[in-house]
Amino acid sequence: MMQATSITLAFRVLPVLVDGTVAVAHVARSFRVFLSLDACWWPRCKSLSDTSPDEGLIEDLTVEDKAVEQLAEGLLSHYLPDLQRSKQALQELTQNQVVLLDTLEQEISKFKECHSMLDINALFTEAKHYHAKLVNIRKEMLMLHEKTSKLKKRALKLQQKRQKEELEREQQREKEFEREKQLTAKPAKRT
Repeated sequence: MMQATSITLAFRVLPVLVDGTVAVAHVARSFRVFLSLDACWWPRCKSLSDTSPDEGLIEDLTVEDKAVEQLAEGLLSHYLPDLQRSKQALQELTQNQVVLLDTLEQEISKFKECHSMLDINALFTEAKHYHAKLVNIRKEMLMLHEKTSKLKKRALKLQQKRQKEELEREQQREKEFEREKQLTAKPAKRT
C-alpha cells in the first residue's frame, strides 16, 4: 500500500516537470510527505477523495535534507530525460501541425481559386453563348433590312407602274373624249 501512495505523490510533481521548470523543492516536499507517512495515517487515506495529502502528517519526524535531495535528484534523473524527450517530441509535433495547417490553408485557397476559375469559365461559356445569339440576331436584322429594301424598291416600282397606267388611262379617256366630241353631230350654222 505504501508503493501506491509513493506513485501517486510522484505523479503530483509531474506537471511541474513537464512545464520545463524543475523545482526540486516541490519534489523534496513530496518525498517528505512520503517519508512521514505513518501506519496510523494510512487507514484514513483509503479513498482518493481525501482533501489533503498533508492530513495526518507527523511533524516531529525529521528527515535529512541530503536524503530528500538525493531522492529528488534520483526521481528527476529517472523521469526527466523521458519528459524532456516527450517535450521535444511535442514541440516537433506542434511545429509539424503548424506546417500542416499552413499547407492546408494554401490548398484550400488554391481550391477556392480553382472553384472561382470554374465560375469564370462558366461565365465565359455563357458569354460565348450570348455572343452567338447576338451574331444570329444581327444576321437576321441584316437579312430583314435587305428584304425591306427590296420590298420598298418593288413597292416604288409598282407605284410608278400604277401611276403610269393611270396616266395612260387618263390620256386614253381624253383621247376617247376628244374623239366622241369630234364624232358628235354639229348643228349647221345658219347664215
